[in-house]
Amino acid sequence: MYRKGIYQFIFVILILTSIKNPAQVCAQISSEQAYKFNRVMDLISMFYVDTIKEQKLVEQAIISVLKDLDPHSIYINKDEVKEMNEPLIGSFDGIGITFNIFKDTVYIVRTYPGGPSEKAGLKPGDRIVSVENELIAGTGINLGMVKKLLLGKKGTKVNISIKRKSITELIDYTIIRGKIPINSIVTAYKADEKIGYIKLTKFSATTIDEFEKTIKKLKKEGVNDLILDLRDNGGGYLRTAINIADQFIQANKLIVFTKGTSSPRSNYFSTSKGLFEKSKLIVLIDEGTASASEIVTGAVQDWDRGVVIGRRSFGKGLVQRPFHLMDGSMIRLTIARYYTPTGRLIQKSYAGGYQNYSEDIDNRFNNGELFSEDSIHFVDSLKYLTLNKNRKVFGGGGIMPDIFIAADTSAVPAFYRKLLRTGKLNEFILKYIDNNRTVLISRYPDFNSYKENFKVDNSILNELIKFAVIEELKDPDSKEYLLALESKTTDNNIYDPILDGNEEMLKHQLKALIARNIWGDRTFYEIFNQKDKTYLKAIAVLKNPQLYNSILGY
Repeated sequence: MYRKGIYQFIFVILILTSIKNPAQVCAQISSEQAYKFNRVMDLISMFYVDTIKEQKLVEQAIISVLKDLDPHSIYINKDEVKEMNEPLIGSFDGIGITFNIFKDTVYIVRTYPGGPSEKAGLKPGDRIVSVENELIAGTGINLGMVKKLLLGKKGTKVNISIKRKSITELIDYTIIRGKIPINSIVTAYKADEKIGYIKLTKFSATTIDEFEKTIKKLKKEGVNDLILDLRDNGGGYLRTAINIADQFIQANKLIVFTKGTSSPRSNYFSTSKGLFEKSKLIVLIDEGTASASEIVTGAVQDWDRGVVIGRRSFGKGLVQRPFHLMDGSMIRLTIARYYTPTGRLIQKSYAGGYQNYSEDIDNRFNNGELFSEDSIHFVDSLKYLTLNKNRKVFGGGGIMPDIFIAADTSAVPAFYRKLLRTGKLNEFILKYIDNNRTVLISRYPDFNSYKENFKVDNSILNELIKFAVIEELKDPDSKEYLLALESKTTDNNIYDPILDGNEEMLKHQLKALIARNIWGDRTFYEIFNQKDKTYLKAIAVLKNPQLYNSILGY
């Protein structure tokens, strides 16, 4: 039985070898590495004290080989192969996360915009420690087991505990499973008479069709300039990224090229089919912008085609190719790297190992990079010049924006974060809408009338605070706290200490969340963006043609 696994192992080594002659490779493997591995398996089979599972041992050997190469070369067993493309081509019920497993720990890579986990407040980098009070960290957890625990019928609840890098204690969440959004574009609308906004969350098989329909619709509505929001977009298909970049860049321009030791350089060029090649363009990015998103951003920046605003992108520029094995399993092997048109390497360094690589965003936080542009330093060897106006840009990992916008953590009070992670904020919103839906729809028959006229007043905040206190979220002495609160609300005032002076921010969030639950996910961003610093900067730049042109060197 294990000989079949050995052949798989040989096949992996064959792939990993850079020698061009396969016969020569096979001969070397047969006489050296494979013989040694075969001998070890023979000895284990004949003499080991317990019964062994040969397939499991071979899989562990493959995993060990791959994990020492780079952070994105992985082994996928035959059961996992069937489900691995689900986020890109299908829909499903669950909590809405993408995750990796490293050393028996489930790392959250991203949350799906509009999904249950994003609504609850889970973040990339969180480690899931337990599900329904059952420890899963360090227990040999695999992809199938995680999905079995987290997927479930829409409307059912799952309780999880996570470890967050910056917090000592475990954090408990109650998440209500839901239908995971599969659209690439979660919202698109007119920001003003001439400016359009598109929030693109992934590069899937349907993205280009969605994008072209959206652009045509915005143009019919009079849109001339565009804000493309790629924040927290973790990427997707290479071909989709090329097609999206092609929408903005004139024909016969290099969009991206790939090359590796055993993979010759491949160039990808734009065509004349772009629908938005001449109007003003701004791309929004942050530390969650990765892979395919960085290809689009790098091409736009290198050709001086648009202004990039936000924070340095993630830095994922490795090309994976799937290789199917005999039993239905596969490996996804890194064969090349992405480079922007100027030759900048998108991939950040992984020389420090997977652990250090996975903590890069935390390190940026601790080093102050997310809050101050002065904390970011590039050596001269990483300097490049853009292709039209010779502007200075830098390589060496991720895309550095033209305009830096610091992260604003002070805008989210602890009270609000606690409501999110326990699921109580969603419960309150659902309860509020259930009690007030008829009145809301009567007064605001469509989203635009709601957006322009609805105000979250102090009475709604007081309802939320009372709900939170009753649920004992704020203080162990909640009964006494509630009495104090009620004495303060007779004249419709708010008990200030619980909100830490963030009343207006919380009102704005509640308005956006109520809209999402009545009119859908797209409406959340249309309201939320009204006070988003990066978005507002983009509007200001587009409304100032002289500033826009000066940034691009025109």
